[in-house]
Amino acid sequence: MDHLAEGLRLPVNALDYSLLGIYFAVVLGIGLAARRSVKTSLDFFLSGRSLPAWITGLAFVAANLGATEILGMAANGAQYGVYTVHWYWVGAVPAMVFLGLVMMPFYYGSRVRSVPEFLLHRFGPSSHLLSSVIFAVASLLIAGVNLYALSIVLEALLGWPQWLAIVVSGFFVLAYITLGGLSSAIYNEVLQFFVILAALIPLTVIGMQRVGGWGDLSDKLTGSQGHEFVTAWEGTGIGSENPLGANWLTIVLGLGFVLSFGYWTTNFAEVQRALSAKNLSAAKRTPLIAAFPKILIPMVVVVPGLIALVLEPGIGRTAEGLQYNDAIPVLMRDLLPNGVLGIAITGLIAAFMAGMAANISSFNTVFTNDIWGAYLKKDQPDAHYVSVARWVTVVGVLIGMGTAFIASTFSNIMNYLQTLFSFFNVPLFAVFIIGMFWKRTTPAAGFWGLLSGTMAAMVNYFWFYQRGIIDFPSDQGANFVSAIVAFVVGGVVMAVLTMVTRPKPVEELAGLVYGTVSPGMQEAPAEGDQAWYRKPALLGWGAIILAAAAYIPFSL
Repeated sequence: MDHLAEGLRLPVNALDYSLLGIYFAVVLGIGLAARRSVKTSLDFFLSGRSLPAWITGLAFVAANLGATEILGMAANGAQYGVYTVHWYWVGAVPAMVFLGLVMMPFYYGSRVRSVPEFLLHRFGPSSHLLSSVIFAVASLLIAGVNLYALSIVLEALLGWPQWLAIVVSGFFVLAYITLGGLSSAIYNEVLQFFVILAALIPLTVIGMQRVGGWGDLSDKLTGSQGHEFVTAWEGTGIGSENPLGANWLTIVLGLGFVLSFGYWTTNFAEVQRALSAKNLSAAKRTPLIAAFPKILIPMVVVVPGLIALVLEPGIGRTAEGLQYNDAIPVLMRDLLPNGVLGIAITGLIAAFMAGMAANISSFNTVFTNDIWGAYLKKDQPDAHYVSVARWVTVVGVLIGMGTAFIASTFSNIMNYLQTLFSFFNVPLFAVFIIGMFWKRTTPAAGFWGLLSGTMAAMVNYFWFYQRGIIDFPSDQGANFVSAIVAFVVGGVVMAVLTMVTRPKPVEELAGLVYGTVSPGMQEAPAEGDQAWYRKPALLGWGAIILAAAAYIPFSL
């Protein structure tokens, strides 16, 4: 990526730097203010379960709208075209609705502090420890992706070498997470959500004006890439070829079901925001509120990738010096005037901080509660665990700096992220969904289902795909298949072992299996939460209908 220092150097001036400096000052101020509210480990890890639904909902979507989302989905737009909208309307909204309506009552009602802790109650210590290690490793790898994404921006902005950008930006995030814990991360994520939009909307509007509007953009892409490039479903028949290298079945099952549900329902970086809500109703509404902006985000993330492909046709051709990941920075360089450029740079840095903070805060929670507190240092004073969490945050950021260099080997970081999700999130989802709906499922089945699903996805990717034993049309096509393989293998192993091993007593499953309840799941709605516009079912089905309707313009 050394070409970025010269080829993508942004023409910043004092105004741009001033805007960036003001933003950094506000972020650290929020961290200092949040520090005063951290008195217990519950405050540090889950904001004392005190936040309203609109705060947690915006933080939920902002935690996902990180630099990996912006750079990665713009890269996907440039590489795969309009097919990228599937990551939102099939690959996000249905799973977010499922999380809110079906799974949050179990998470929040059981009063767990993390996703692995739920597995402890449902399956026992073996599954708990294995899932904790998986979560910790995945969080650090994804945090590294965010660091790498920011290094692209800082390299373009300041001409810094990549290693320096990674180190400096990592320590800055470390400062505000260590100060205020999850509260600092969440309130900064709400701020970052609006800063990100203030950056992306002008970029999209100016870019569309430059290419002559959607009609001209579509015509130019059709001429250079083919008609299927600007449609959502055309060319996805089984046996057909398309830029994505996937058919409708692998899109629906691989992306829309196993990858999507695996990510949104078990990824603690997201679920943690809902667990910090002030009551069960607010926890259920958190992902449902987030689903509505998620429907519209392709307009300011995917579309710039399409614009970049027209304005910078060398993107993706490494011989010409530009990778797909460069789509957003190159548009910033070529389209934005000073002042607006400063806002855009601030927005990308805000996006990076949101994504990395989400993963580092989930890492320190899982390591401290589910590994350190559960197996290494039990029954210590509460202050001990807060102190450990702060030190673990330091370690997590340092390791994340190292994993950032792994991400730098991928020309499209979204391909890398989807590979990680197929390895880690999909097997977890198989264990969760089967254990949640089948009382008979046993502790042994949970452990071996999780382990076998994870290994199956890795074997498919590293052995069959990387070694060329099976010819997959694209990285994403291989990831979709890996996700399906992980889910099927994990599910089959769980079903077989359930038949030959002993289940937990039914009385120990209250609030952990569908059809059973715990005291927390019977919580009465707070005053005002019974208003019709706050009904979770209305919000959920409304989001599903809008997501389906969004396909219409791209399916004609």
